[in-house]
Amino acid sequence: MITSEQIRGARGMTGWSSRELAEKAGLGLATIQRMENRGTGSSTAANVDAVQRALEAAGIEFISENGGGAGVRFKERIGD
Repeated sequence: MITSEQIRGARGMTGWSSRELAEKAGLGLATIQRMENRGTGSSTAANVDAVQRALEAAGIEFISENGGGAGVRFKERIGD
C-alpha cells in the first residue's frame, strides 16, 4: 500500500492541488486530506487504490520499500 508521503510527493510532482487529485480519483477533498495527514491506513483500500490509479495515469510510478525507502518518480518515457 502506498503511503501518505508518497501521495504528497506524487501530487507535488504532478503539480496538482488536493482538490484536483480528489476530482481525478473520484473522491472527496476531505478523503484526500485525511490520507495525506493521517496516513493511508485511515482510508479504505478502494480509496487508496483510486488515488494510486489517478496518479499512475498521470505518469507517476510508486517505488516500494526496498531497503532504500519508499518513493515516487516519473515513469520512464520512451523517446525522451
